[in-house]
Amino acid sequence: MDGIQYAVFTDKSIRLLGKNQYTFNVESGSTRTEIKHWVELFFGVKVIAMNSHRLPGKGRRMRPIMGHTMHYRRMIITLQPGYSIPPLRKKRT
Repeated sequence: MDGIQYAVFTDKSIRLLGKNQYTFNVESGSTRTEIKHWVELFFGVKVIAMNSHRLPGKGRRMRPIMGHTMHYRRMIITLQPGYSIPPLRKKRT
């Protein structure tokens, strides 16, 4: 799965699991149709809706120089009723 980086587990994303919506961080260059195809192929589910938003990178100071991390994209994927994605492990940092 080239475009999907990892699943997101926040308070909001856990609440959305009850509505059959799953949250993933994806590569910023991936298109909606690519992500939909990868999710349907890898998990064997049917996607009915996708919402995405681009999150800005955070500022990081390296001594006197101010740098920043890369921006990333978050997708909220809604599945058809009756489909679900098996439990996903939380990414460790």
